[in-house]
Amino acid sequence: MFTSVDDVSARLAGTGYLASPSVATAVFLADRLGKPLLVEGPAGVGKTELAKAVAQVAGARLVRLQCYEGVDESRALYEWNHAKQLLRISAGRGETWDEARTDIFSEEFLLPRPLLTAIRGDEPTVLLIDETDKADVEVEGLLLEVLSDFQVTVPELGTITATRRPFVVLTSNASRELSEALRRRCLFLHIGFPEEELERRIVRSKVPGIDAALTESVVRVVGALRAMDLRKVPSVAETIDWARTLLALGAGALDADLVRDTLGVILKHQDDVLKAAAKLDLDAV
Repeated sequence: MFTSVDDVSARLAGTGYLASPSVATAVFLADRLGKPLLVEGPAGVGKTELAKAVAQVAGARLVRLQCYEGVDESRALYEWNHAKQLLRISAGRGETWDEARTDIFSEEFLLPRPLLTAIRGDEPTVLLIDETDKADVEVEGLLLEVLSDFQVTVPELGTITATRRPFVVLTSNASRELSEALRRRCLFLHIGFPEEELERRIVRSKVPGIDAALTESVVRVVGALRAMDLRKVPSVAETIDWARTLLALGAGALDADLVRDTLGVILKHQDDVLKAAAKLDLDAV
């Protein structure tokens, strides 16, 4: 999909995703080597958006598996359409079980879920396995076959191997440690909070109309909040939300009252809001 690291940076920027050199390099290598890309980092720093941006620049279909506690093979891989199978069995009275079984365990009755959908696709595909760390450990065993050989085994149909490998992005907020077996199959990328200059560029890109002075103040205050011991420090997504909020309020500059009144946009816990209001030098913003 990409000819160089600079090509990755330029094309992602065209979608509005401003990638650091390390992010652009990881994407280029994942594409060139055909390896899944495991992206870790705090919530809201652009892990999921990276997969969406890659799909956009590649003109690829985005297939997303949203992980959560309790997700299992039937939600991730495939399941059989049991209602349709029962109707088929009822309609075929007089058949032997062997005759019916051959029919009901066929493609017509198969319901592919994200992993199988991505494997079977013959068009450019980006497979996003989002918040992998929220899934149960057992799901990782399911992912190993998919990410090792890009194939899926359906006992009734056999092994289905990808004719065109998808570009795979796994994201993790590191709420639990992923297995070494899964990590070995992936290239690793950590996306942290961006440097101030990059964050200013991101804000100006995502919030058209904001002036340079207000952008500078927003990024500086967010940086000060991240240095505090808060339950949830503001992410890039919150920085953008705050900038949009200030623009919607018609603010040309920050002042102590405005910061205090809008802290709820960037901080999501009352104790964080109280701590920030007490510790921030609001007169200096």
